[in-house]
Amino acid sequence: MRPRLKSLAALMVLALQGCSMAPTYTVPSIDLPAHYREQTSDGPWHSAQPLDQLAPQWWQLYNDSRLNALQQQLLKANPDLAAALAHFDASQAYASQLHAGLFPQITASVQPLRQRQSDSRPLRGTTQPSVYNSNTAGFSLGYDLDLWGRIRNQVAAGDAQAQASFDDLAVVRLSLQQQLASLYVQLNGLDAQRRILSTSLQDFSQALQLTRSRYEGQIASELDLTRAQNQLAEAKAQLDEVRGQRNLAEHAIGELVGVTASEFSLPPSSQLMALPGIPAQLPSHLLQRRPDIAAAERRVFAANATIGVAKAAWFPNFSLTGVLGGQTQGVGNLLSAGNRYWALGPLMNLPIFDGGRLSANERQAKAEFEEAAAQYRSHVLKAVREVEDNLAQLRDLQQQAEDEQAAAEAAQHTQALAMNSYQAGAVSYLDVVTAQTAALQAQRTLQAVQTRQLQASVGLLTALGGGWQPG
Repeated sequence: MRPRLKSLAALMVLALQGCSMAPTYTVPSIDLPAHYREQTSDGPWHSAQPLDQLAPQWWQLYNDSRLNALQQQLLKANPDLAAALAHFDASQAYASQLHAGLFPQITASVQPLRQRQSDSRPLRGTTQPSVYNSNTAGFSLGYDLDLWGRIRNQVAAGDAQAQASFDDLAVVRLSLQQQLASLYVQLNGLDAQRRILSTSLQDFSQALQLTRSRYEGQIASELDLTRAQNQLAEAKAQLDEVRGQRNLAEHAIGELVGVTASEFSLPPSSQLMALPGIPAQLPSHLLQRRPDIAAAERRVFAANATIGVAKAAWFPNFSLTGVLGGQTQGVGNLLSAGNRYWALGPLMNLPIFDGGRLSANERQAKAEFEEAAAQYRSHVLKAVREVEDNLAQLRDLQQQAEDEQAAAEAAQHTQALAMNSYQAGAVSYLDVVTAQTAALQAQRTLQAVQTRQLQASVGLLTALGGGWQPG
């Protein structure tokens, strides 16, 4: 082999075995508890198997066909989700652009010219024509040997950013699914409030008729009559308020599933959603499931690779260049031996003085790594806090629901006793109004607690990254 070719071969081997200037990557450390502090009735939550996978359609735990249909429509038609998907596609395309730097770049050019040279051109021969043709065609090659891993670290950073963008897409999807599920739970609760108020309106109307009859028979006073009228009007106003809140929730759901508020409607539900049971163990480690944590970790990796890019800029950049082509004056074969031209050789660039630019770039890369690592730790702490919050909510709301259930049953019994005593003339209508108002408030409070339980379960499902059942 010729000495020159040996040198080029040696450079190629170095390129293939080039080093990387990026620091050795490790995931930022953070101390996590062995189990969550908040407990269920079965005790504290512990981690289960690390490789557990979750069912992607976590909302099916509620066994509600309408919610299932709405979630599917959201995946197909939500514009925010479509925008996140487009952003992911763009990040993948950018990563592919970076991958192109790993390969030789070959271009072809053709340049047919008719030109005139100046009569005063230096060293112009007397026999040279003033106007002539110049036809050129050729190929050029450029290949960065990447001895210090600059391009490979750029590729690694781009791939990590694309992976983070994929996780960002999952974050947007999970957030929208949570919003939809929470709004649907709210809507379901408002329908339950409507049913409670509608039943109470019937009772209050009957009570008003009874009081009017007693008033006309001079058994009850006008004060009792006005109290009954006030009670009925107040219940109607509360029902109007519930209807208004339901309209707002319905409009918000329509926006999420990609339908205008003017065209979207959901018939009232006939029963309250069931609360999913909570298992005694976590389905897997939080770090392997939350998309926001996964995205933050990939950005730490990308920042670490970027440090390698900044460090590699201090070292000589070796590349291989070559050209091959032919040139004529308008006649003759471009590919004939006499018309061919070629060149092949290495090129080296070494920074000598840049006014501190490279040093500043390296400091910036290191600072961005520290920023990404801090954001990763912040996401982990937030995730643990959200799980603890919702576990505590579910535990406390369960006890509150049991107490409210007892209060509602006692209030219903008191209402029946007060009405019977009033009909017997043993008490005034004020006692009836007080008992009926207390019974209505107790039922509405119980229902509100049940809705909050459902919303806390939605929060726990999404805080865990999307459920607790294996897929």
